[in-house]
Amino acid sequence: MWGNSLPNLGVGIGYRDVYRTDVFRYESEIDFLEVTADHFFDPKPMTTELLRLLSERFPIIPHGLALSLGSAEGLDRSYLSKLSKLVYQLDPPWWSEHIAFTRAGGIDIGHLTPLPKTKETLRVLQQNIRVAVDTIAKPLILENITQTISFPQDTLDEASFLGELVDENDCGLLLDVTNLYINSINHRFDPLAVLHRLPPDRIVQLHFVGYYDDGKTLIDSHAHSTNPEIWQLLEEVIQFANVQGAILERDEHFPPFSELLLELAQMRKIMLPV
Repeated sequence: MWGNSLPNLGVGIGYRDVYRTDVFRYESEIDFLEVTADHFFDPKPMTTELLRLLSERFPIIPHGLALSLGSAEGLDRSYLSKLSKLVYQLDPPWWSEHIAFTRAGGIDIGHLTPLPKTKETLRVLQQNIRVAVDTIAKPLILENITQTISFPQDTLDEASFLGELVDENDCGLLLDVTNLYINSINHRFDPLAVLHRLPPDRIVQLHFVGYYDDGKTLIDSHAHSTNPEIWQLLEEVIQFANVQGAILERDEHFPPFSELLLELAQMRKIMLPV
């Protein structure tokens, strides 16, 4: 089975500079790190040394932001080259990117933009994924994003789209559990029904964090502690799939690191019950 061929990395966090000292201080309580690949493309002496120190202490998963796998015009070869260099430098068990596009007509959108759920979209993704995996010969896992809009031309639902995507391209799934829950509320579907139609052996890694409710929609702000309903959904995912790693994300409203450690410990209990 696909996921079983990969090592179990445990529970970790997405590295952010604000927590640099804490990451080293509490390294025994962090199993692995995920780094935003784009932040390390043009290394300066300080970032090169930081990456060296981190890689000596933790397994590191590079997570791309702007490969734009959904771009009909194809991949930016310069970006792919930088990403490839970083992946081979870190030699991770897998690397990850988003199911999205960030570039169109040569213009950088600067945002993870959702894609129509159609067979045509799957063909574009397949073409770009083939180029990416031919360049980076490491297992690729793909992350579901929040669907800020719905397309009237959608012909596939969430589960069918994700399942066909990873199966047809022999990729793993980076299941962002918070995004799954947010989409289920904003677009009115049952997250468990979607979860149980996904290929369980393809779910390699998870993302989790809290969401923000503006009174109209749920927002993936990466700025809040993990909500009780997300914890409940995480338990369901762990029972359903053989997950090899889970990453806590935080990009705004950074709390004391001790609060993040409590969330890591709670996730570790879910993944490795006594």
